[in-house]
Amino acid sequence: MTVTNFNNKRFSLVENSENGKVNSDTVFDYKQDGNLVTADYFGGTVKYGKIIAIHKGNHLDMRYQCVTIDNELKTGKAIAKISQRQDGKLQLSLNWEWLDSTKESGTSEYIEN
Repeated sequence: MTVTNFNNKRFSLVENSENGKVNSDTVFDYKQDGNLVTADYFGGTVKYGKIIAIHKGNHLDMRYQCVTIDNELKTGKAIAKISQRQDGKLQLSLNWEWLDSTKESGTSEYIEN
C-alpha cells in the first residue's frame, strides 16, 4: 500500500492504553505537504493538541503536545504504522511514549473517518 497524502483527513480513536490522554470524543485533523504531516486535535479529554510528523514509507515519525481538560501540558513521541483496511480507510497503529519524567508508554489505534 502506498499512502501519498494525509491532507484533509480526519481520524478518531479506536483503542488506547489506559495511560493515554485522548478518548473516543477526540478528533484529529491532518494536513500534509510533501513528507511533512501535521494534525490539530481536540475534543473529549483534550482542549488542544498538535502533531508534527515525517512520513517515511509505511509509517509516521511523530512528536506531539497537548493541553488536557485538566490543564496538563503533555508532550510525547510515537511511531505510527500506516495500513489500509478492507473498506479503504486508513488506520494508524501507534507505539508512543510520554516525554515527561514518567516515560510512560503505550499503544493506540486510530481510523480515518
